[in-house]
Amino acid sequence: MCREVAECIFCKIVAKEIPAQIVYEDKDVISFKDINPMAPVHLLIIPKKHYQDLTTAAPADESLLGHIMAVAQKLAVEHGIAESGYRVVANNGLDAGQIVDHLHFHLIGGHLLPDFA
Repeated sequence: MCREVAECIFCKIVAKEIPAQIVYEDKDVISFKDINPMAPVHLLIIPKKHYQDLTTAAPADESLLGHIMAVAQKLAVEHGIAESGYRVVANNGLDAGQIVDHLHFHLIGGHLLPDFA
């Protein structure tokens, strides 16, 4: 897990210091394929600015978070999962399964997903 921005693997992807299969990028957000996909479509959508997790986002970041959801919707359409259904997930903290300490959202779909029972 990265605790500092200089060591953050996602910040390195944003800076193009390490390769990723980028599928979308604008001035605030970047999206790329997950290296360990859990479904036929498994993309990560991250803000370019480093936030450790959702808890560190401020009320002023509301428009950025809304933009990320709009990007998720756009990518779901582009990747053919909007009609059948998809999941957008943000693991927040260790107990939730967050592995990389950079706020990120998983866009997952392409087959029947298990329930969260």
